[in-house]
Amino acid sequence: MKARFKNEVVKRFPSHGIELVGVFESATETSRLTYLTRFKSEDDRSKAWAAFGADPEWRVVKAASEVNGPLLKSQTVSVLSPAVAGLLLG
Repeated sequence: MKARFKNEVVKRFPSHGIELVGVFESATETSRLTYLTRFKSEDDRSKAWAAFGADPEWRVVKAASEVNGPLLKSQTVSVLSPAVAGLLLG
């Protein structure tokens, strides 16, 4: 899963308007991957993810990597807003 994310997903994000801010691993849950993306608006976020999911090249890569079953056990999406002004990530 991490290899697919690193080798296939990351390079496709920019063409769909998805800004990847960071990617993180858990020290205790080695199969867990957390990443942070940024969008100008909720509308931009919705459109970007829809475009990514519909991308024909991504769909081929995803299908090929899941011939033995899904790579993701579960997925959680959290939409966050800044809690303190001026502390936005660069």
